[in-house]
Parts: sequence; C-alpha cells; structure tokens
Amino acid sequence: MYFAALLARTEDGWQASETDLDDVETLGDLTDLARAAAAEEETVLVFIEQEDAWFGVVRVDGEEDPRIYVSDAAAAARSSYGEILLTDELLGRDPGAADNLDDLVDLDGTEEGDNETDDEDVVPGPAEEPVPVGPLGDADILGDFGMSDKELLALSGDGALTGEALGEIADTLGCADVLEAVR
Repeated sequence: MYFAALLARTEDGWQASETDLDDVETLGDLTDLARAAAAEEETVLVFIEQEDAWFGVVRVDGEEDPRIYVSDAAAAARSSYGEILLTDELLGRDPGAADNLDDLVDLDGTEEGDNETDDEDVVPGPAEEPVPVGPLGDADILGDFGMSDKELLALSGDGALTGEALGEIADTLGCADVLEAVR
C-alpha cells in the first residue's frame, strides 16, 4: 500500500495534503506537482511510502533542482513510484551512455545509412547496472529543519520500521499532527 503527501512550509507553519500520484510519470511531473502546492518560493516536501518496504522524501525549494532521499533504493526500484525518484543522476549513471554506444562502435556491421535486414545481427545493449541496496540520495535533505543525516539514516537501516519513518520525520519537523490528519 502506498501513501503520498505534500507538506508545504508556509509562514504559518506546515500545511499537508494527501496527493494522488496516478498522473505522475517523471520526477519533473512530481516537482511540478510540489511547486503547484507552494505559495511563491516556499519549501515543499513530498513524502512517499510503500508500507514496510521503503520511503522517499523529495524536497523542492522554489525553482531549484529537487533534492531526493530514498530509504532503500533496491526496494524502491521494484515500485512504479520509486522508479520516479531513482533518476540516472541519483544512481550515478550516465544517462546518454547507452545512446552513444552505437556512435562509438559499429555493432551490427552495417555501413552508416544502410538498413539492417537480419534481426540475428542485432546485439543487445549493455545491461543496466544494479540498483544499490540501502539508502540513496541526500541524507542531509532535512538538516536545516532539525533532522540530521544520521537520524534520517537511522530510520532507513536494517531493522528500521520504514512504515513509521514518515511519522518520525514529521514529528522532528514539528508537523506530525498535520501529516497524521491527511493519512
């Protein structure tokens, strides 16, 4: 079961709203959704949780690039919502590497401009690197709100109750009641 919420930091404190991610296909879509929830350049946090498997926090500060933290990248990779957060940049992959491979090496033996006529000559592309098990991303994402990277990592490690992590994060941020109201 999934849970997703937007927490917008306003001058009056935190405001939370549950959000539907059915129309969100990319990190850009998620970032746009977060920015729409903010008034002006305020900070918005997106909490995503798959109960007892993983959680993610995306921080959007105005027009800056989003900052991402995922408690268990391998678990998130098995989830359609988790895949949104696991960008090539976060995973340390070169997004253009597979696209440029054909430019560097003539794998199928055809001259440039010739059509391939036999599917047997097609060589599959490089296998994707495995997604690491465990926390990934910016562990200091909530440092200026009072949650250290060590505290966030403690919610992510072996034996951590990931289903309770977002509540603990919200408690540290001083908005547990606001988050619980939309849960």
